[in-house]
Amino acid sequence: MKLLILGGTEFVGRAVAEDAVARGHEVTVFHRGRHEPPAGVRALLGDRTAEDGLTALADGRWDVVVDTWSGAPSVVRDAARLLARGRVARYVYVSSRSVYEHPVPPGTDEGAPLVDGSPDAADDVEYARAKRGGELAAVREFGPDRTLLVRAGLILGPYENIGRLPWWLGRMARGGEVLAPGPRDLPVQFIDVRDLAEWIVSAADFGLCGPYNLVCPPDHTTMGELLDACTRVTGGGAELRWTDPEPILAAGVEPWSQLPVWIPPGELHGTMHGSNVWKAVLSGLRCRPVEETVADTWAWLASIGGEAPQRPDRPRVGLDPETERKLLHG
Repeated sequence: MKLLILGGTEFVGRAVAEDAVARGHEVTVFHRGRHEPPAGVRALLGDRTAEDGLTALADGRWDVVVDTWSGAPSVVRDAARLLARGRVARYVYVSSRSVYEHPVPPGTDEGAPLVDGSPDAADDVEYARAKRGGELAAVREFGPDRTLLVRAGLILGPYENIGRLPWWLGRMARGGEVLAPGPRDLPVQFIDVRDLAEWIVSAADFGLCGPYNLVCPPDHTTMGELLDACTRVTGGGAELRWTDPEPILAAGVEPWSQLPVWIPPGELHGTMHGSNVWKAVLSGLRCRPVEETVADTWAWLASIGGEAPQRPDRPRVGLDPETERKLLHG
């Protein structure tokens, strides 16, 4: 299979490229040159947001294109339009479960109502509508039978450039008393980036189309198992102090951003951590244990000096030490 990845040098795109190369596929990555591409790929340079930025893609044919774009949908539209007619057989767009209208009841599948979006929106738009617009752009240019929409949930693992799991690992490595947001058995739904990449490459090879929710099953792990794994692999002597949601929320702490991954029980938790993924599971999705995701992410962090890369368009996550101290000691 000849695979073109729009991006391919960071997080999801990089994991897809590495998985495809490992399987013997011919991989081309189109990127801006800001990061070193993975070994074994052919690299084309260009900035798809600039005038004539797609020039490097003017020639060539591929079986599949994988696009992870999260900004203005018109950028997806322009790339898809250039590649649709006789250049690429199928388009894989890595979207998000955020395209569903909130609230999303637990157990809801791909048939849930969707937010509005425009494939022609050229300015920065809210994330959910940007992803929905990207979906519409890909489908409009390639048609529903040649487009795969990968609606990923929370993505963790090596190369993470948002900082969620790296923040928890860094906090555990510092040791001492650690605020652990409860309840301990609260389900957590995420996808290891390598499991996501493996499924994408296989799905592209098999010719799957349409929308798929891509995240682990709701019973895969819990907040307790995740933080226990972080404590073990870092060896920092962290002492978890499990705390009920009420005092955390009363102190003005923001779930998800200040305490990454965590969302207290309720409507939003059901939306973010209660997705129906049977369609993906039946099509071959396999999810590795949370302990493996945590250990491999820690090993990757150690290999790059302990500091995770940070996407410039995303705010840093994590709880400041003073707020944590006040919550722990009243």
